[in-house]
This record gives sequence, structure tokens and C-alpha cells, in this order.
Amino acid sequence: MAEDASSHKMVTTNHRRSRTKFTEDQLKILINTFNQKPYPGYATKQKLALEINTEESRIQREARRCRTTYSTSQLHTLIKAFVKNPYPGIDSREELAKEIGVPESRVQIWFQNRRSRLLLQRKREPVASLEQEEQNKIPEGLQGTEDTQNGTNFSNDSRFSEARTW
Repeated sequence: MAEDASSHKMVTTNHRRSRTKFTEDQLKILINTFNQKPYPGYATKQKLALEINTEESRIQREARRCRTTYSTSQLHTLIKAFVKNPYPGIDSREELAKEIGVPESRVQIWFQNRRSRLLLQRKREPVASLEQEEQNKIPEGLQGTEDTQNGTNFSNDSRFSEARTW
């Protein structure tokens, strides 16, 4: 019952597809489409692929944008606006964007992130305040008690009422 080892050979190939090079006309079509719709759906990508004669899998948007950093004055302006209205409309966001010099989409994301952070803080606060209360709380049975030897009165504690009658 000897098996031929050669019949179980596994062929592995590291085939990497070549980089797609678009013509100028193809790039114009892609750029115009992505400017109109930065996140095209599958159907849009299929239509584009047919239009520029390539595979749908080759149509991708550019890499993610870099993280936006805000100056102190920009943050101050954003926070002040957030305190006034955490849900600003498009007009308010556009005005803020002009004032601080960033795109409106970045202002919108900043407000979304700030609201999210505020909700998380509110969820954590009750837990933190309860923990603080527990740490500061004197056990209920010992409230109003006083030790007679050390000037403490046990009159309010029912556990020590028998000791007083002796």
C-alpha cells in the first residue's frame, strides 16, 4: 500500500499581479468620478471599469487622508461652538470651516468625534461618582455612634443598645 509521493505534490506559486497603469484619459474619468463621489459603490465601480476597460477590482480610491491636527486657537473656536450647539447645521459648519481654515468635512468629523467622546464620558461619570461615594461612605451601621471611652456615643446604633442597658 505504498503511495506515490509524486502524486501529492503541491505546486505553490507566488504570482503577484502587475501594477495597473492608467492612461491620461482613464485618469481624467476616474478623478472626475471620485471628485463627485469619493466612495463609489460596487455598481459605480463596475460601470467605471467598463467605461475605462479595466477590472472592477483595479478601481480604488486613494489612500486615507492624513490625520488633521488643530492649533490651539482652532480648537478653542471649535469647543466654543460645540458648547453653544453640539449639532450644528451645514451653514454653521461651513462658517466655522472658513473661520479656522479647514474643510467643512473635517469640522463635521470633529463634531461627531466630540459628541462621541462626550457620551462616553457621561457613561463613565456615574460609575466614577458611585465608586467615589463608596470610598467616602461610612458604613451605615456606624453613623451616629460614639465610643464612650474615646468620647464616642453608641446611642444611634441598634447593635450596641444591649450594651447600654447593662
